[in-house]
Amino acid sequence: MKKTAIIATLVLSTAVVFISCDSKRQPGKVYMPDMAYSRAYESYALRDSNIFTTNPADAGHKIFYNSLPPAGTVRRGDMLPFNVPNDSAGLAMTAQMQNPLPPATGRDLEEAGRLFNINCAICHGAKGESNGPLAEKVGGVKNIITASPKFSDGHLFFVMTYGQNNMGSYASQLSREQRWRIVQYIRTLEPKTEAAPAATAAAAPKADSAAVKK
Repeated sequence: MKKTAIIATLVLSTAVVFISCDSKRQPGKVYMPDMAYSRAYESYALRDSNIFTTNPADAGHKIFYNSLPPAGTVRRGDMLPFNVPNDSAGLAMTAQMQNPLPPATGRDLEEAGRLFNINCAICHGAKGESNGPLAEKVGGVKNIITASPKFSDGHLFFVMTYGQNNMGSYASQLSREQRWRIVQYIRTLEPKTEAAPAATAAAAPKADSAAVKK
């Protein structure tokens, strides 16, 4: 019995060796091809409409895929979502909202200025004085220099996120971090407030009314 088992094992092993080493020009047999070969997906490639659908109503009949990230997910390295609602109540919530980023210096501040000049200066002007090339055509462009000191960082971020009056939203053009950086840059355009004058020297003690007798 043992001889039979040994012979069968040797025959099976020999067969496996010959089958797996059939040719140097051909790979061996793949046990799980789906794990061995990745099915690359091109983001902008056309999809077969007979197989894929972007309509949720057809999800049961076809493969539903709309190229959007799953709801509630945050991109790696991105800031948390800005969950303040786009209404008057949400705007009021930003009254005490501070910038979550550390103070911008060096390259961060330089990059914030570059983003401001690309996205904001076209209307507000390079110094935020509402004198950009499109200011007259758009109309109602605010002077950032005089307006921004009245508002919190959160208020400025809210306006860039949702838009206000003739200004549209920049949420699709600028990431959350970039919008907060621009808020920091706007603060550098504001007029510097002079420090309060130093307190006057304490008044000299009054002389004793009583004459000092020698």
